[in-house]
Amino acid sequence: MCAAGAAVPQSGGEPLCVFGTGDLGRSLGQRLLQCGYSVVYGSRRPDSCGPIPLGALSHADAALSASLIFICVHRDHYGFLQNMAPHLEGKVLIDLSNNLKKGMFPDANAEYLQRLVPGAAVVKGLNTLSAWALQNGLLAGKQAFLCGDSAEAKQAVSQVCTRLGLSVLDKGSLSASRELEDFPLQLFPQWRLPLSIALGLTAFFYFHLLIRDVIYAYVENGKDISYRIMISLANKVFPIVSLVMLSLCYLPGVIAAFIQLYRGTKYRRFPDWLDRWMLCRKQIGLLALGFAFLHAIYTFIIPIRYAVRHKLISRMKNNKTTPFYFDNTEAWGTDSFYVLGILGFFLYVLLGLTSLPSVGATLSWREFNFIQSKLGHITLFICTAHGYIYGWNKFLKRSTYKWYTPPGYMLCLIVPSIVLVLKVILLLPCVDRTLTRIRQGWERAWVSKGFIYSLLDIVTNQQLT
Repeated sequence: MCAAGAAVPQSGGEPLCVFGTGDLGRSLGQRLLQCGYSVVYGSRRPDSCGPIPLGALSHADAALSASLIFICVHRDHYGFLQNMAPHLEGKVLIDLSNNLKKGMFPDANAEYLQRLVPGAAVVKGLNTLSAWALQNGLLAGKQAFLCGDSAEAKQAVSQVCTRLGLSVLDKGSLSASRELEDFPLQLFPQWRLPLSIALGLTAFFYFHLLIRDVIYAYVENGKDISYRIMISLANKVFPIVSLVMLSLCYLPGVIAAFIQLYRGTKYRRFPDWLDRWMLCRKQIGLLALGFAFLHAIYTFIIPIRYAVRHKLISRMKNNKTTPFYFDNTEAWGTDSFYVLGILGFFLYVLLGLTSLPSVGATLSWREFNFIQSKLGHITLFICTAHGYIYGWNKFLKRSTYKWYTPPGYMLCLIVPSIVLVLKVILLLPCVDRTLTRIRQGWERAWVSKGFIYSLLDIVTNQQLT
């Protein structure tokens, strides 16, 4: 059913009604009052419902004075609404409930409510907001998902949401309410793939270095250096995973560019695996930043470790008369290594800060694109150079390959090197010019010709039939 011509209550005019005087109902009503609306509360116990502004009425009395009613009660208590169906005829009911457990009920709460009150227009929405966010006014920039069978009812609710400071997204008919009710129950859906990649890389490199460093020293030399597992080994794994994750953040963009060059058009969808990969690039980059932070913290605490202090004291006692040879090349390499590490970490933090919505909103699209794309590839280049300088004099040494296995830092340089080489190819003038034209809507001749021929075939077949 449709509440035709549902009007939006204005300040000082027809009030809004809130069914439910729990934490969510009180917080929502308070927020509506702050936005200039008149609010009427409906409660099953109006005389003992707690601290409510202007008091509360019974559900029937409250429903008589409003056309928009917010349902802030659990599905288990929807029974009274069926008895009130005559009073709710032509009203707009906004259902804010969620399924307490995914799959608990065979149908969505909003669809169940619509069956109980067929004469009202049910709109599902605002169910992703918490009482705490409403009470503290933390609604700016948040998205409100709406769905319902009545366009007029959704429009009325949308205008109220906009006044509350919410960004409204229409999800279609009421059949989409199941999806909306499952939103609050989702546990980091965009983080699952990045976390799986990070955990897989961490486990692989950790065991690889464990075999090369700790187990190799014990088997070949009889040395027990298992104490290195906690800090030394971890401080090798963190930068390795961080660099690989950063390169995986920019690799899908490079792959997408080559796919567009091959196809000669931008009007064809990317493969599903590439779409999914590109949608989680932000999460991959933030995890890379997290591993970089761990690397920086672990590096700072290395000098205060017992093993390091013991080694320094022993060296000082045994070399009191022997001069320490100064290697100018080694000094240049060490300083360059640290400088590139510091610059790379600084740019890492800058990229992480600009990915925050509050910071990104202050940047123009060109500024945001410059930081995330141009500066991001510069960060990848600096961090890759940081890794190359770390092993600049070890690549050709036979002792580097323990049990014929390459060191971890050598393996982690493969993916970022590939990304940088492919990016250099895309920056060549002839390639960049073609790619820019494709992204501006140009299509290769045979692509456009094939598209036209397919349209002619469709038209011809329709005329023949």
